[in-house]
Amino acid sequence: MAGGNLSPRQKMINLMYLIFIAMLALNMSKEVLSAFGLMNEKLTESNQASSMRNTAFMTGLEQKANDQPEKFVPLKSKADQIDALANKFDAYLEGLKTKMVAKLDDPTDYEIMDKGDYLDENFFKGDKLKPAGQEFMDQMASFREGVIKILGGEKGMETVVKDVKEKFNTDPVKRGAGTVQWLDHNYKGFPLVASLTKMTQIQADIKTTESEALSKMLAGELTGQVAMTNYTTLMQTSKSAYFNGEQFDGQIVLGRTDASTKPSRVELTLDGRKLAQDKDFTLDGGKVMLKVGTGGVGEHKIEGNLFFLEDGKETAVPVKSSFATVAKPNAATISADKMNVVYRGVKNPMTISFAGIADNNVNASAEGLSRVSGSKYIMDATRIQGREVTINVTGKIDGQTVGDRATFRIKDLPKPTGTIRGEDGSVKMQRNALDISTVGAKFDDFDFELPLNVTGFKFKVPGQPTIEVNGNKLDGRAKSALLKAKRGEDVQIFDIEAKASGVSVILKKVSPIIIEITN
Repeated sequence: MAGGNLSPRQKMINLMYLIFIAMLALNMSKEVLSAFGLMNEKLTESNQASSMRNTAFMTGLEQKANDQPEKFVPLKSKADQIDALANKFDAYLEGLKTKMVAKLDDPTDYEIMDKGDYLDENFFKGDKLKPAGQEFMDQMASFREGVIKILGGEKGMETVVKDVKEKFNTDPVKRGAGTVQWLDHNYKGFPLVASLTKMTQIQADIKTTESEALSKMLAGELTGQVAMTNYTTLMQTSKSAYFNGEQFDGQIVLGRTDASTKPSRVELTLDGRKLAQDKDFTLDGGKVMLKVGTGGVGEHKIEGNLFFLEDGKETAVPVKSSFATVAKPNAATISADKMNVVYRGVKNPMTISFAGIADNNVNASAEGLSRVSGSKYIMDATRIQGREVTINVTGKIDGQTVGDRATFRIKDLPKPTGTIRGEDGSVKMQRNALDISTVGAKFDDFDFELPLNVTGFKFKVPGQPTIEVNGNKLDGRAKSALLKAKRGEDVQIFDIEAKASGVSVILKKVSPIIIEITN
């Protein structure tokens, strides 16, 4: 043939050229092997960083689950399952890679890793798989199906599930007109360094899958936390009560209402008194349910802190609020406009208060006015000049002062009425009954209980001289005069002298008594 016409020199040149080409091919093969090795190292470094990130994530999630179990324990449960699957598969691959390079003097001498004897001998037996090959396939399936089972149906996890199905797919692969097993296609006959790199890539996919799953689970939780369904509107005010004519300065704000935002500890006081859990308040999800009495009329302050665990440390959220208690209306306010009266000479009891203001925040002032206790006062108008007295009242609520006033007329005590045997005016009486009866005095239709004590009087029988009597009964002289009275005659008891206990003024003249003698 044509080759037979070549000179010996040309044949030598052609042979040298073939040797040169072979040498170039050999050098390229070593470079490719080294490139696989370098890629494997980069993937290994990246996997180590990914492992550290996932470990840190799991540690942080564990802390959050301790801080807020209602919110993060369910999430951590799924994260633990994903983490367990990932660690199991990763450990299997790492052990397999260790066995693959166990007989090499230098596991980093990638240029000698041009054979695939280890996997060919351990994974394959003709067209079938050995137990070691089947274990590899089972490990792939276990991780793939485990992740899909945990995340399948979870909102927001669709892309993660799709990636897992694609990256860890072990379905037969088309080759030419037919198909071959996935393990044959990827590992049979490949250089050792290429197989190592592929397995390191699978480890990278495992860690990426775990990272994406964990981050999306947390993102879903955080999205749920900020969802508007977890909020309600609250009204904030600068004080607990307002007066008509004021400008209302309320602010409408958002407040969390989800049950998972639960304080780890509660410290509250009501008007300085420490509140006890279960007795004064209970925790209902994220709410502190107060069950305290409204207390007396006036403003009451609730202060303290709600403590929440955050990264293992307590964070205090201050509480400073108040509410006002007003008296429950149980009677109508009905007054006679002309009946604001106090009496001179007696202790006039009075009740002075402001609706919605505690008694200790109410002050009343006027000449002769003194406080007994709470809303009870005494007005003594004895020394007041004039016929009127004005009482000024001020009250404080929410830092503001309100005031009012009322004017009272000052009247003297009414004129007392004389009595004999408890009867007044004109009385019919037998002589012997009058002889032993007691002379008295009283205030007619007067609201004050002021018992009067008679100390003397004058006694007059027609035709007989007037007799002055000391005390409240007829004396010997008066009885002698009474014996001279005729049947049907009127005898008089007049100029009755009476005193009242606790009265500091001179009483008006007591009206007389007329007694008709009936025997």
